[in-house]
Amino acid sequence: MPESPGLGEQALNKAAEVGLSSQLDEVENLDVNIKTDPLKLVQGEVDAVTIQGEGLVMQKDLRMEELQMQMTSVAINPLNVAFGKIELTKPTEAQAQVVLTEADINRAFNSEYVRLQLQSQKIHINGQLRTIETQYVDFRLPGNGKVALNASMKLVETGENQQVAFSAVPKVSSNGKTVALENIEYGESEEISPELTKALIDETSEILNLSNFDLEGMSLQVNQLKVEVGKLTLQAEAYIEKIPSA
Repeated sequence: MPESPGLGEQALNKAAEVGLSSQLDEVENLDVNIKTDPLKLVQGEVDAVTIQGEGLVMQKDLRMEELQMQMTSVAINPLNVAFGKIELTKPTEAQAQVVLTEADINRAFNSEYVRLQLQSQKIHINGQLRTIETQYVDFRLPGNGKVALNASMKLVETGENQQVAFSAVPKVSSNGKTVALENIEYGESEEISPELTKALIDETSEILNLSNFDLEGMSLQVNQLKVEVGKLTLQAEAYIEKIPSA
């Protein structure tokens, strides 16, 4: 049977759960598990910290189906432990995994934030500058390492609808912070308005931008991006200067 956490560990677990939850718009489930023993704790030594979350909604309405993070050999200020505070005395690194579903990315695309982002751009269509309004965006993860997008956009000035469709292969940049779309295959819309298609390609990269998943005091650098049918998995290293606590 697994050992039950001691009172000190329980207090820190709860403080970290409350602190992390306060940075998220929605939380379905969030567990923080701090492993140490009382003697090490008074010396500010923690053996391991595990964070597991489900249904976490970040800024810009970006939802994570799953978040897993594992830290080992964490140094904390022992004086703050009595107050349920986790203060790192030096930065630590962690292994992290983030899972996004097709529905999560569609939610972000159809959010008010992205709608306003696209609407704020003036786009050349047939030699005229136009304002666009998103009618709908249908994002798919069909497999074979690809993402696919089909969108209907309304030109505000004329009321005319434009369809945009493309598929592409997402790749993580060498610095592990941004995602670029490669091997883009266009639908018939490319000839209608390359700029409109480019705006949606850029927005796709922006939604998958890895800084969207950073919390205060934590930043991710992605090593691997795995695209499967219906879900996208990011394997990352996290650099942690601060664990939020209540």
